[in-house]
Amino acid sequence: MSGPYRYTEPPSPKSATGTAAAVWAQTATDFGIARPSTLVVLSSAPELLAPAWALLRESLIAGSGSRTDRELVAAGTSLANRCPFCVDAHAVLLHATGDHALGEAVARDRAPDDARAARLLAWGRASRVPGSPDLAPPPFARADLASHVGTALTFHFINRIVSALCTENLLPGNAQRVKAVRSLAGRSVSRVVRADHAPGASLALLGSPGPGPAWAAGTSVGPAYDALRTAATAGAALLDDAELGLVQETVARWDGSHPAPAWPDLPGRAERPGARLALLAALAPYRITDEDVAAWRVEPFTDHCLVHLIAYGAFAAVDRIESALPVPHLLET
Repeated sequence: MSGPYRYTEPPSPKSATGTAAAVWAQTATDFGIARPSTLVVLSSAPELLAPAWALLRESLIAGSGSRTDRELVAAGTSLANRCPFCVDAHAVLLHATGDHALGEAVARDRAPDDARAARLLAWGRASRVPGSPDLAPPPFARADLASHVGTALTFHFINRIVSALCTENLLPGNAQRVKAVRSLAGRSVSRVVRADHAPGASLALLGSPGPGPAWAAGTSVGPAYDALRTAATAGAALLDDAELGLVQETVARWDGSHPAPAWPDLPGRAERPGARLALLAALAPYRITDEDVAAWRVEPFTDHCLVHLIAYGAFAAVDRIESALPVPHLLET
């Protein structure tokens, strides 16, 4: 497989039309990266592309509060999910905000010297554990709840997509692992990262989503979350009833831990390859192998189907985390 992608060959954004073209126009102006591979990889299933971008934009990019704070939440989430690609990306973006010491703390996986920054990073880490007592009270204001919770949930989804379907190479040759390169890459997008971005600009790409969950009431994060939930959960149709029940029951019991190498709940490739892929995507996407994909991906399954199945598994974990949020305690801040 050429380029940064595993298992699929996404369509070129240069040939995009309609909604997809509008997404790429917005990523260029609002994200500073015209065609980020984290989103390009979804374009094999284009119905996922705009909702994923919308949730990313409305929470991390246009959300209330400090962009540095949201980057720390995203970085903590990515560290908890063992997604080195995304950890590197947030280290670079922290450099872009001008917080170079924080960028290096994230890149080296060490606690920031600043106590509040350390709490935000730890809060992002804790968000992997459904119902974690460490989530309340949160280290941010009540007014910023939707943007920060939305950012964490965005990256619980994106981390899983990236770990399953992309390589770890944020830059060619993993050049981002060098401090000087991280700093330079951050400077290249600093103007866009430090700019103000009006909430809601991506919602016109979504049709008519619902208002979203209570923690996002009255914000642009809510409809974006609702749209991604609808699009991602449609991938359940790729599993039969027995497979779907197995995935749902296993994720419902998940406590946020990383599965042990000997994972008794993981079905075999020969018996239930679809359920196996979905569960790996949900709980340990970095463990997906060529053999896992090959066992499931037979005719008539395509790139579109594979991306949708992985997205379904990824969102099953997001839904488990979101449904266990201590919302009453979070709303008290």
